Amino acid sequence: MQPDTQDSPAKINPMLKTALEFGPILAFFAAYLWLKDQVFVLGGTEYQGFIVVTAGFIPVFLLSTGILWKLTGHLSRMQAVTAVLIVVFGGLSVWLNDERFFKIKPTLIYLLFGGALGIGLLRGQSWLQAVMEGLMPLKDEGWMILTRRVMGLFFGLAVLNEIVWRFFDTETWVYFKTFGLTAAIFLFFMFQGGLFKTYGLDEDEASDS
Repeated sequence: MQPDTQDSPAKINPMLKTALEFGPILAFFAAYLWLKDQVFVLGGTEYQGFIVVTAGFIPVFLLSTGILWKLTGHLSRMQAVTAVLIVVFGGLSVWLNDERFFKIKPTLIYLLFGGALGIGLLRGQSWLQAVMEGLMPLKDEGWMILTRRVMGLFFGLAVLNEIVWRFFDTETWVYFKTFGLTAAIFLFFMFQGGLFKTYGLDEDEASDS
């Protein structure tokens, strides 16, 4: 997975961007709580609420991603890969009436992203820098350190997702997927303050880099 080389995305209202990125996930969570105990019979086959909600989540996510793409003129490889995996594994869950395929999706996403960062590091490159440099101006050494840490984060989240979906019930996994993974990433970057302070670029250095 090479770093993106497309032009910078167009600026849109931050609240709208947040709604488009997190709205489908929150909608999935709300729909699951509403339908989790219901069983639907379609074509003579019984489907649990989780499967029905997954079937509805796929087009909602694709619509949201499409709108974001239309407004910004940009879709990162991370967003594209996530969309493909949601369609493939969400579709398999619905088609085979087996929720395990959708639950394993975060594992594969984090393994792919962590593996991609690892390949970049083996080549002496920070592909994270290519994706996020405009958001967090850092010295090259800082980017390499942060990339190693993010790679470890992704692999750790992959393992954690496997533990939760294999050893806990579906409702616990839904809470974990909706809030736990997001909170873990948020807390991770909160604890990188020392790195940003040590390797951060000031305005003059950032403009010259």
